[in-house]
Amino acid sequence: MLDVQGLEVWYGAAPALRGVSLTLRAGELLAVVGPNGAGKTTLINALCGIERARAGRIVVDGVDVTRLPSHRFCAAGIAIVPEGRRLFIAMTVRENLELGSHLPRARAERAESLAAALELFPALREKLASPAGELSGGQQQMVAVARALMARPRLLLLDEPSLGLSPLIVADMFDAVRRINAQGVSVLLVEQNVEVALSLSDRAYVLEEGRIVAEGEPDELLARPEIQRAYLGV
Repeated sequence: MLDVQGLEVWYGAAPALRGVSLTLRAGELLAVVGPNGAGKTTLINALCGIERARAGRIVVDGVDVTRLPSHRFCAAGIAIVPEGRRLFIAMTVRENLELGSHLPRARAERAESLAAALELFPALREKLASPAGELSGGQQQMVAVARALMARPRLLLLDEPSLGLSPLIVADMFDAVRRINAQGVSVLLVEQNVEVALSLSDRAYVLEEGRIVAEGEPDELLARPEIQRAYLGV
């Protein structure tokens, strides 16, 4: 579904991603984990066109999208839940959600998408008329995920969805991610919480200093001593 080959992103003279290659199969939940500053957010932003690739290829369902303008990535079936949520806090929850369905196909299915979002996150049902800025952090993250789903994506990119949330809300959020994936949406999850991310994913890549340093199934990665030492404190 997603094939990334030799991806490089630079900030001025400094490389942020260096030769990153990964694949995500249709219907898969793939995690990319690593420490702060590893390049995880840069990777997510490159995969949705926010950051431009200096080299390499990004292919979605056989179509090379590397050089597309950023606003075309949504039409290619990609939606992002950015780090920090980035809601329009003065707008209502409903208005924020409707912004996710601006493309013609998604707009035609807006009512069905909204109903599905409220089934996934029932706590938002009573908040539709409330300004997004009045919601709790967990509720705002629900809005951010639901807004992305309103675009009817085939590939959902999640950037640190647990950031700043209480453990209880984190558990609920990742349960929602499992349900989204079970409905057929491919998911690429970038997450600093390695143990939680690996418990959720089908496969994972470890990113460090802009390079992929390990990959495999979660049990295989968790069994590697260097992963335990570096990321799990074992």
